[in-house]
Amino acid sequence: MSRPSKYSGIVVNLLIAVAISLVVNFSYVLLLVVEKSDDRHPPFSRELRTDREIVRVEGDVWISPDGHGYLLYVSPERLSDGDAAATGLAEVAPARDSVYIPRNSARFLRLRSGDHLLADALESHRSGGRLVLGQVLERNGEPFDYGVIFERPQEGVIFALQLFYFFVLAFLLLSLLRLGDRVRPMSGFFKRGLLCAGLAVGLYFIAPVVRWRTHELTILALSGSWLDYNLIMKCSFTLVVVLLYGQISRLLRQRQAMEVENEQLKSENLTTRYNMLVSQINPHFFFNSLNSLAMLVREGDEQKALTYIDQLSFSFRYIIRNGQNMLTTLAEELRFAEAYGYLFKIRYADKLFFDVDVAPKYLDYRLPVLTLQELLSNAVKHNAITKRRPLRVSIRVENGQLVVSNPLLPKLDAEPCTGIGLHNLDSRWQLITGHGIRIDRSEEIFSVCMSLLKPRTK
Repeated sequence: MSRPSKYSGIVVNLLIAVAISLVVNFSYVLLLVVEKSDDRHPPFSRELRTDREIVRVEGDVWISPDGHGYLLYVSPERLSDGDAAATGLAEVAPARDSVYIPRNSARFLRLRSGDHLLADALESHRSGGRLVLGQVLERNGEPFDYGVIFERPQEGVIFALQLFYFFVLAFLLLSLLRLGDRVRPMSGFFKRGLLCAGLAVGLYFIAPVVRWRTHELTILALSGSWLDYNLIMKCSFTLVVVLLYGQISRLLRQRQAMEVENEQLKSENLTTRYNMLVSQINPHFFFNSLNSLAMLVREGDEQKALTYIDQLSFSFRYIIRNGQNMLTTLAEELRFAEAYGYLFKIRYADKLFFDVDVAPKYLDYRLPVLTLQELLSNAVKHNAITKRRPLRVSIRVENGQLVVSNPLLPKLDAEPCTGIGLHNLDSRWQLITGHGIRIDRSEEIFSVCMSLLKPRTK
């Protein structure tokens, strides 16, 4: 199976970001939730949607040096009853000779003194019932085009910016959520979800928008209004989709990691069983055992010979029987270590000792099978054992950890140390218990520490 490229995650994020951007901007559901009204109505049209009396007037503009002005109308347009009922305009304009033009209206509409306007005016209660300029219909005999006056950006430009903005937003959220691209616990995913929400809020304020009055293209933070319900809906939809995708992706990767780990465990378990049977029940170990037994027979020590045969038989039976198991109790492992250590004691008479110090409460704790066999063999293999310098191997439990240690007594013709045995033991502990072994080595002492598993509750 080929390994995925390191850029595959980025490519996937790019494709998903493109899909989210297209969905957000083309979603019919979002268009139904929020009406995009600010792109379809000219400025000041909101002021005209009122129940106040509206008057249609025609006249000339006069702008004062201060910026405000007046529309001096010639005569109000008289409407028929049908037009008045349809438009809501008064049948006859009040007998007034001017319509007030606020400074903002004059500046935004770019009105100049002498312009001839046809416009709708409405009463302003703030100005004591005075008429105020509303929507301009014609200027100097031509229809008034708000889009040209305010230089509104093209619809294609606005749409392209919206697509690009939501693409960048989705890509950044996906990249933050999948940073490192490894399986994380739910708490870690929740923290990254909060970071994504904070990033979405920050990017919300730099979203491209069009000002309602001037129709200028700007960012939301500079538009004068920070509440854009259409934009809030789209950003929230993007965030929710990213979080849902992230959660689904996390679950799929977690499941895939579990499957890989299970397959690895099976493979490691089969390899370990094979290696144990091949390396432990090998001719070298078997012939050494027979030589020790022959020595006892020649010496005529019948009792030791019988005991040796019993311990040898128990050791082989334990290895074969537990080749199909992964865990055993510390009590069973110590019983095997006693029998296995006895075989070494006969070979190294009065030169090899095993000190066992385990409290009874730890006897039901569990550990991978044949752990002690590997450690005892390793100690005997790599240390010199003589009468002047006997070897003492310590087996004890400290704070729930099994500790096997021995002094370092280097051999003159030391065998090359490959570290394969301890590496395999560490891999087996990691896969079976979830905890590896800890190796402590000083100038005088070599020790291995392993965390025991508590007994199963009945």
